[in-house]
Amino acid sequence: MNGYSYDDSPESERCRMSASYEITDTLCDVPMIHEDVVRDVQKRIADEEMLFDLAEFFKVFGDSTRIRILHVLSHAELCVCDISALLLMSQSAVSHQLRILKNARLVRNRRDGKVVYYSLDDEHVKDILNVGCEHLNEK
Repeated sequence: MNGYSYDDSPESERCRMSASYEITDTLCDVPMIHEDVVRDVQKRIADEEMLFDLAEFFKVFGDSTRIRILHVLSHAELCVCDISALLLMSQSAVSHQLRILKNARLVRNRRDGKVVYYSLDDEHVKDILNVGCEHLNEK
């Protein structure tokens, strides 16, 4: 994710939009009601490149097969054969999805002899899955 942060901390400086344009009230028929809030938010919103990268990142989560793979990897480090057996999928289909997940830096691999083991790239991935589950379980 290129070191982005979606908060107001100093580390998230790249997520702030450059003030390359000025907010005017000509964009809609109603003048700004809360101009101070609008100007404050303008200083904090992310730049277009970061928002595009964020959208691309979340697209990876838009496939249920990839979510299933991430879910099993959240419980254990596994090889392609084991993932295939757990998910009742072909090894080639699992390998294809693992390549996408690896390119998105969501999983990593390590080789032990002839066997390649896969795991979640870091705890952030598990956190994303957990927060998603928590959100879905809200009543």
